[in-house]
Amino acid sequence: MAGELILLVDDEPNITDLAALYLKKEGFRTHAVGDGEAALQAASSQQPALIVLDLMLPLLDGYEVCRRLRADNNPVPILMLTARDDDVDKIVGLEIGADDYLTKPFNPRELVARVKALLRRSSQAPESATPIHLGNLTVDPARHEVNVNGKQVHLRTQEFDLLLALARHKGLVLSREQCLQLAWGYEYFGETRTVDVHVAQLRKKLISSNAKIETVTGVGYKLVA
Repeated sequence: MAGELILLVDDEPNITDLAALYLKKEGFRTHAVGDGEAALQAASSQQPALIVLDLMLPLLDGYEVCRRLRADNNPVPILMLTARDDDVDKIVGLEIGADDYLTKPFNPRELVARVKALLRRSSQAPESATPIHLGNLTVDPARHEVNVNGKQVHLRTQEFDLLLALARHKGLVLSREQCLQLAWGYEYFGETRTVDVHVAQLRKKLISSNAKIETVTGVGYKLVA
């Protein structure tokens, strides 16, 4: 993981400078740009291992940068930065392809933890390659596929990781903090809303399945048939 290039995209130099300082302390290389068009160019020419992408940018905003990268089938992990917490629904809800988000102002140590977690999740081998069946739902870790009644359901990487965590603990309640640790790979930093938004997206995509993600009020979520 050390030595990998992180592309920092923000029009505020103090943000990119601070992020670069902490990332370099952990052995990462960084490259910073200040607008959306430069971000797309750098993503193509630099081939970063991960992109930290601000939502509000000159020329092209973060939404459009993310959409174009995913439209080109670029699987690079994207950590989105947003100035407002109420943008989170848009980041994930519009399915633009961001893997995680941080709300400004953020703790730079948390940024580093999120970067490490996303890189680790994108490169590690599955714990078990055995397909998991629940009702008419099949989650196949080896193929990284989800099927309902034999028909494949397209999930983004982070959606798949969350569903896999729930499937491996089917019938058991996982707290939001446990979901973060299992599906995102980092400890609880005080923000669990990303779990709720991803669960909402999974429910929409699995609407035809008789396996459902149930909310256990005040506790978390469980996958049941």
